[in-house]
Amino acid sequence: MGWWRKHRRKVTWVLGLAATPPAAHLGLALATRIPPPRVEVPGGARARSWVRTEAGLREVYLEGTPEQIGADDARLLRQPMIDDESALWSDFERYVPWWLARIGIADWSRVRYRHLDDGVPDARRRELAAQSLAFAPDPFSSRMPTYQRMLFLHALYDIALPLEHSPLIGCTTFAFRGTEGHEIVGRAFDFEAGEVFDRDKVVYLVREEGAVPFASVAWPGFIGVVTGMNAEGVVLVVHGARGGEASPEGMPVAFSLRETLAHAHTADEAVALLRAQRVMVSHIVFVADGDGNVDIVERAPGEDAYVRKGHGQLWVTNALEGPLAKDPRNLRVRETTSSDDRAARVTELFHETTPLRDVRDALAVLRDHGCARGSPCPLGDRRAIDGLIATHGIVADATARVLWVSVGPHLSGAFVKVDLASLFAPDHHPDRDPPAETLPEDSILHDGRYDAVMSSRANAVGGAR
Repeated sequence: MGWWRKHRRKVTWVLGLAATPPAAHLGLALATRIPPPRVEVPGGARARSWVRTEAGLREVYLEGTPEQIGADDARLLRQPMIDDESALWSDFERYVPWWLARIGIADWSRVRYRHLDDGVPDARRRELAAQSLAFAPDPFSSRMPTYQRMLFLHALYDIALPLEHSPLIGCTTFAFRGTEGHEIVGRAFDFEAGEVFDRDKVVYLVREEGAVPFASVAWPGFIGVVTGMNAEGVVLVVHGARGGEASPEGMPVAFSLRETLAHAHTADEAVALLRAQRVMVSHIVFVADGDGNVDIVERAPGEDAYVRKGHGQLWVTNALEGPLAKDPRNLRVRETTSSDDRAARVTELFHETTPLRDVRDALAVLRDHGCARGSPCPLGDRRAIDGLIATHGIVADATARVLWVSVGPHLSGAFVKVDLASLFAPDHHPDRDPPAETLPEDSILHDGRYDAVMSSRANAVGGAR
């Protein structure tokens, strides 16, 4: 007792100091909580919603109100959603091994984006609220409340970009006018955020009441759009770019593209919708339609959208060419990433080979392993269009309303046909569909070259550890 009387002030002070960070973290979490809107979750999965795997590609059809779509998604894909989010948290802990740093990043995000839902359309908030309720019990609720966490996951690009080494910075997209006037689009989505996003992708087929039906290539639980085409043949894809100052206010890009796909009937209508939206971070949107209209829309907070138009043929990587071209962030992208190298290689392939005619020619461009200007280019070089890092790839025939989507690994596996005209037909029934058509695998999967590159990468990562 004598020791306690003598030292109790010091002990109390030390314990109070030790308790301050956890208490502050808890208080901050409560103060920045984003409550979901009140919704009623429809009981049971809607008869028209379904999930299936075609030639190795998972397709998920969702139909109805935003609440029905959100709830059906969680019910149909609960376990894949858990598996993918587990992988995401594991990657976060591996790349940020210090507990205090992870807490700091999480708390910074909570504070900076405490009003994130203000820029999200009401229908999307109701959809996420229903998805969150249908996801119960939530194994990750101790990290962040379900609705708020799902909101943050859909805004991951917008939240991550202000951090210097954020992902989503290596995409390549092109379009050309093929035979019989068909508009063909090829797109590689180089998102190096974990193998699970390549292996466990989803093609969402969404028919929301009062909206244009659309397809989105994404991952379980993510009904936003980074790569998509709607039933009118409008194609939208997003590219990472850096320029201007990021803002915590505006519409997250995945919801921005979704709203545009759900309401645009032409490329011109899509561009008008994109111009009118308030954005949070810089990025590039590639727009095309079946009539051969092609546009590249550069957007950044506080800036008027800058639009470049093409006539059937256009391509883009990750460099801004409009008013923000000389922004130091954009110049750093051009100096330190493969953006210019990939753009130069697409230019060579478009101008130095026989005319591009169809989806097979587009796939050959996507899988090109060479480097521009005759530079030595080993397989897997990131200066190539196909650096063996893509999370997914598509070839779209916008005129025929057909998507071809990569199964994986990366762009080397087969591409599976997804016929929107058939899938969104009023009398469509999934049980009556014929076997899926595919475009063949890349030969590197069968001659040992792909395995050699992956083995070399794995050894390099192991050595770095």
